[in-house]
Amino acid sequence: MPNSVNTPADSDQKLRIAYLSYRGKPHCGGQGIYTRHLTKALADLGHSVVVLSGQPYPELDERVELVRLPSLDIFNDHFPMRKPRIWELKTKWDFLEVASFNTGNFSEPLAFSMRAWDYLKTRRDEFDLVHDNQCLGWGLSLLQKAGFPLLSTIHHPITVDRRLEIQHSRTLFESFSKRRWYAFTKMQTRVAKRMNRVMTVSESSKVDISADHKVDPERIHVVPVGVDPELFAPVQGVQRKPGMIVTTASADVAMKGLKYLLEAIAKLKTERDVELVIIGKPSEGSSSTDIIDDLGLTDCVSWIHGVSDDRIVELYSEAEIAVVPSLYEGFSLPAIEAMSCGVPLVTTTGGALPEVAGPHDETCFQVPPGDSEALASMIGKVLDSPESRSRVGENGRRRVIENWSWHHTALRTVDQYHSLLSESQG
Repeated sequence: MPNSVNTPADSDQKLRIAYLSYRGKPHCGGQGIYTRHLTKALADLGHSVVVLSGQPYPELDERVELVRLPSLDIFNDHFPMRKPRIWELKTKWDFLEVASFNTGNFSEPLAFSMRAWDYLKTRRDEFDLVHDNQCLGWGLSLLQKAGFPLLSTIHHPITVDRRLEIQHSRTLFESFSKRRWYAFTKMQTRVAKRMNRVMTVSESSKVDISADHKVDPERIHVVPVGVDPELFAPVQGVQRKPGMIVTTASADVAMKGLKYLLEAIAKLKTERDVELVIIGKPSEGSSSTDIIDDLGLTDCVSWIHGVSDDRIVELYSEAEIAVVPSLYEGFSLPAIEAMSCGVPLVTTTGGALPEVAGPHDETCFQVPPGDSEALASMIGKVLDSPESRSRVGENGRRRVIENWSWHHTALRTVDQYHSLLSESQG
């Protein structure tokens, strides 16, 4: 046991946190961004944070230690779904990972959780608690049995992704493949039910986690994520480009609704000059690139990836509109990053987006999810209304400044840590 147990009564005492992130893309994908900014904000408060991560490794503040727990990197960007060679299998967790992969399952969460347990099981005295970032593998149950106070952040239940991907499958074989791929969600449900305390990012996600993972709502606590309003801010001297629209697509999955935005752009293209910039990288043979080709959009749609936050901020400042076309979001960092930059946001009402983006025609413009006609109509109206764009852009930035920052996220997260420790002591 640690030399001291931190409780709400000694909340000024600094904590030693083992933070688990099975993957952490630095600039796209919510997990890597959440990890980078939350751990920095925790370090700002004086806490000691050690991040355990698999590939791709997150970018971290210099005060935050990174412990690399390398996977077989089966799902890397350059050669996704590669089959590891026999000489690469050096540990029992490597064999576990490749065995899970060979069944068609997404194997990273399970294998990473076991590597994390293997690393931490003899280090109980070095940490006050473990904070898991949506891994929900069987290794977490072993860490709890080993006496670690453990809290898990679930941004939203991946069971939602599973339903939407199966629903949008184009063939029976694709549906079968999606069912196999998302088989790991059964493990996540069983592990989530065993967690002593769960954090999530919105009331909408809390309802879905309780329904899909069968977690007692009393054990789910909402701590919204944040944004750095000094970084994500309007860039002075940058002129908006007429007809430029920006969106973020960190993954080519049905849930993100990129298909409907592309269909809307195709309709708008027949009426006016438009340009869509997608912040993200298309996967090889992705459905989105097929749609772009089929709709004849190659001349007005471009992808930008691997760029810095500063460049992303510039893109928001150049655009007349930002769009989040998702069918569902547990929170949506791209939404509040765009709003923080002062660009007017067109978004759907999927999941937590109304809760995050605020009222229609005040802090954002809203349409139903999965409706490309409504999306095209709304984008057209906003492009034709410079006064509305200016008003909503300013109101959106004000909403972000008043409600979200990583400092506030860290403070509320530390409150959850102390409550967890108090319960563990009891």
